[in-house]
Amino acid sequence: MLLILNKNADTSEINIIKEKIYKMGFEVNEIKEINYHILSIIGDTTKIDPRIFEVYTAIDKVIFVQEPYKKANRLFHPNNTEINISNKIIGGNKISIIAGPCSVESHEQIITIAKALQMSGANFLRGGAFKPRTSPYSFQGLKMEGLELLKYAKQETGLPIVTEIMSTDYLDDYIENVDIIQVGARNMQNYELLKELGKINKPILLKRGLSSTIEELLMSAEYILLGGNDNVILCERGIRTFENYTRNTLDLSAIPAIKKLSHLPIIVDPSHATGMWWMVEPMALAAVAAGADGLMIEVHNDPENALSDGNQSIKPEKFKQLMEKLKLIAQAVGREM
Repeated sequence: MLLILNKNADTSEINIIKEKIYKMGFEVNEIKEINYHILSIIGDTTKIDPRIFEVYTAIDKVIFVQEPYKKANRLFHPNNTEINISNKIIGGNKISIIAGPCSVESHEQIITIAKALQMSGANFLRGGAFKPRTSPYSFQGLKMEGLELLKYAKQETGLPIVTEIMSTDYLDDYIENVDIIQVGARNMQNYELLKELGKINKPILLKRGLSSTIEELLMSAEYILLGGNDNVILCERGIRTFENYTRNTLDLSAIPAIKKLSHLPIIVDPSHATGMWWMVEPMALAAVAAGADGLMIEVHNDPENALSDGNQSIKPEKFKQLMEKLKLIAQAVGREM
């Protein structure tokens, strides 16, 4: 529920209204800008009679929000959320680039790739330490050793690291050492994990589930936001459809849809979306043109012998060329790299 305040609203009366909302057991978020002043009521407001607020002269209008997600809703937060990670902004005018291998495989591999990415202008280094795989026989990652190698790569290049969390077992280690904690598609609806991530003050990269709707993605973000962690980044990585030529079907329409519905930044992962290295470039360019706030791209120095997802990884030389093309698209749509 939104309480639209008039421009001459008295501060003392606003405080009385806020206190009334708190006593009713709801959370209130005050949004004050030059052209509007809003009190948003967070919680199940379906049983509230709007007439109880009509007695206050400070209130011009009461609006019910139909969508089940509140904190992720643009109505409750009209301005875009910008997330600062080591003085790098995700959600601002600049396009953020997260790049790196699907899995951390060795010291030489991750350092070689990280240095190449740094030279090409990447903003963040991604790499899987704990890997959720469809087959139990597939490479599951180096686990804590992989996390240590990512830390070393960060020391060498200065690139903040992004890696996926599987459960709360190593949460303390992630809080201490990881700059952006990624929640993979398979865990998008792991609500107990999301609740725990809502209790920390660390950026969370939330990937869309394999067959999840946009509303379901925003509801998962709501779990994190409701816990008090406002640093949520959404990621479109393709969804499962009847089409089987590509690994998934990249839903580029999700970008403008989420921009309309939510204030949260959204990035795109063209690597997992297509599953084919030669499709990464055109889909990356299209994502930026469609309004994405960033990209997550898999890069490997030896994709032919990669332990996981080599077929969707581009080589560092190709990544460098892509970065130059992305600058042109970003400029064309009024953004920067």
